[in-house]
Amino acid sequence: MTSGALPANPFVAAGMIEDPRLFVGRKDELHAIASRMKGDQPTSINIVGEKHIGKSSLLRHFVLTWQQRVLNNSSNYVVIYLPLRGVDCQTETGFYEAVAEGLLSHVQGWQQRSLQNCWKTKPLNRQAFSDAVKQWKQQGKLPVLCLDDFESLLKYPDKFDNGFYDNLRSLMDSNALMLVVASRKQLDVYANEHRFVSSFFNIGHTISLKELTTDEAIELSRLPTRSTNGAALSVDEQNHAQQWGDRHPYKLQLAGYYLWEARQQGKDKKWAKQQFEQQVAHPKFKAKGQRWQLWLHWLVWDLPVRLGRIAKFIGGAVDDVSNWIIGMVILLLLVLVLVGVLHWNEVWDFVRDKLGIK
Repeated sequence: MTSGALPANPFVAAGMIEDPRLFVGRKDELHAIASRMKGDQPTSINIVGEKHIGKSSLLRHFVLTWQQRVLNNSSNYVVIYLPLRGVDCQTETGFYEAVAEGLLSHVQGWQQRSLQNCWKTKPLNRQAFSDAVKQWKQQGKLPVLCLDDFESLLKYPDKFDNGFYDNLRSLMDSNALMLVVASRKQLDVYANEHRFVSSFFNIGHTISLKELTTDEAIELSRLPTRSTNGAALSVDEQNHAQQWGDRHPYKLQLAGYYLWEARQQGKDKKWAKQQFEQQVAHPKFKAKGQRWQLWLHWLVWDLPVRLGRIAKFIGGAVDDVSNWIIGMVILLLLVLVLVGVLHWNEVWDFVRDKLGIK
């Protein structure tokens, strides 16, 4: 930092957190990944969470700090972060080459010669990749691939088919490969949606990434700048950040970011709040919150009513049709509550709205 320059904003309003010093929380999740990596039989993991909940930052932080969590036999592992949304991962061979490049870039110089030869096969196809991973196992090396944005592979079902996933599963089952896969939905859900039959999608362990704890949220609001040890925000600004962002990691980062910028630019908290609310009101946030409501409306209201009209058309009695619609709505609501999709309060609010009850 040049003399007289202002310290950088420590809050990340977009993208993943690259600086380990600015990463907060997720201790249980990080411990779970490390413990499953160190086991006699490494267990692959699916990190599941909504957009902006911190999946990418978690994977990146683990890659940067895993050696602190695996003190014994750390030389047995090579851990890499691979964003699947990159152009290199739009074909199967591209994926293998990206993995090979990432792994070899993390191998110590004196080990490189004995470990790199097996990756020189051209083209690096499915068989060559499998052979290389198995050779690494024979030399006591476990590749741990932290794969981000798994949905990107689903855009190319002709490139990444059941055979591709079966091969990865075979390597996982033989303890030659470990995956930590970040996705918005559980992998078995994607298998059903895209009609995959590979056992890859029944991955060993799932970790659901939720909001931060209250203590973690407080800690995040107290982030220091990169050049000082003290908190970047004043106590009053910290309180505002916690109120606006609650315990959601991205919203907390966003609140902190604009509160910091407001002070640097000589603006007031009202300006910061407006900037924060504009970002939160963006469709990327509202879409998820409203999606279940639209889906619920169609499922328990529009669909039964339309089916009821069909029944009337083919001769069903009006009373029978009305009773059937009401029964369908009640039954579907009960099912949605029992499976955990909805809470009773949401159901009651929905019913009151439809019936006009104040």
